[in-house]
Amino acid sequence: MVQYMYILKHGDDYVKTKKLLMIPGPTPVSRSIQDQMGRETIAFSDVNFVNDFNYCLRELKGIVKSDSEVFVISGSGTLAMEMSLANVLKKGDNLLVVSHGYFGDRFIDIAKNKGINVDVLSAEWGKSVPIDLIRETLKKKAYNAITVTHVDTSTGVKADIKSIGEMLREFPEIIYIVDGVCATAGEEEYMNDMNIDILFTASQKAFGVAPGLLILWANEKAMKARERLGAISEYFVDFNNWLPIMHEPSKYFATPSVNLIWALKESIRLINEEGIENRIYRHELFGKAYQKSLEELGFKILADERYRANTLSNVLYPDGIEDELFRNTLAIEGVQVAAGLGAFKGKMFRIGHMGNIDKHDLISSIASIERTLYKFNIDKLSKGVNVIQKELVK
Repeated sequence: MVQYMYILKHGDDYVKTKKLLMIPGPTPVSRSIQDQMGRETIAFSDVNFVNDFNYCLRELKGIVKSDSEVFVISGSGTLAMEMSLANVLKKGDNLLVVSHGYFGDRFIDIAKNKGINVDVLSAEWGKSVPIDLIRETLKKKAYNAITVTHVDTSTGVKADIKSIGEMLREFPEIIYIVDGVCATAGEEEYMNDMNIDILFTASQKAFGVAPGLLILWANEKAMKARERLGAISEYFVDFNNWLPIMHEPSKYFATPSVNLIWALKESIRLINEEGIENRIYRHELFGKAYQKSLEELGFKILADERYRANTLSNVLYPDGIEDELFRNTLAIEGVQVAAGLGAFKGKMFRIGHMGNIDKHDLISSIASIERTLYKFNIDKLSKGVNVIQKELVK
């Protein structure tokens, strides 16, 4: 969870400064989760590992409140995007992509490479696509599926996936695919209640596990769509190749990431111990407090307040701050953040506040930002910290 960096001070004397990993993913990995990754690897057919894998598959259903099929395989969120499309759409099918940024747009290339017809509804970065526009677009053509990114990491915009799901009850033939990579286990995401057919995420975000696992849920409607396709050109991401393993993990299709599965099990244990509703509330509390504190320091949040995610903040600089110098200075002060993307590259930084971070991480990182601003001749010392402290004790 903590790396160390060294600051040259007083000649040859060095002072250790803890560096908090505050990018939007990978997120900090708690010690108990790290310990699971450090265990001696055993055979995936070992009865103890099989039991652990079964625990993960069972408990993952409870986190999203669905009895859907669950797939946990080695890969990234992008592979999960491909998996979601490959198993329900074929060449010539119609897909509507609802995009709120860079990662929503990624569906476009994946779909076009498969010969899928793609229409796109894009919002201005920081805004959200109106639900009435989505409804009117769906009426114009027979769409087979729709994709929505719950939280787009490039913009920090959170889509209203619940309202979209309710609206989609008017179009029961359409497969509703939700990208939950930067949201699942941090934002409210309940498949049955929200009428979601396919939901996916990755291990390195709000689950707080190292990168390397994709997690995908597919309900009965999605599984029937897979069967209607018959043979598909994809092999590794084919539901039909993985389903027997997800029902009986001692079977073999491709080698599972044993130690990452153990890490995921510990993450799920921590989530269950906290309670998923409590965890979502904590992310909301932390997100709002953090964003209010940043605004007190003179920053602006890219996402409109009506659509802001709780899992990360995309932070626009005040005039006169050079991006790379600011981020490098902030790293020296103990916090690593990510650069902006697209048209906002060089104009903002992105900071995560999701997973298993706590109040100490939030307050320490705000203090580091204050120290960095001070080096830019902007004296906001204690102002942001005072705000976040008060918000966190309400």
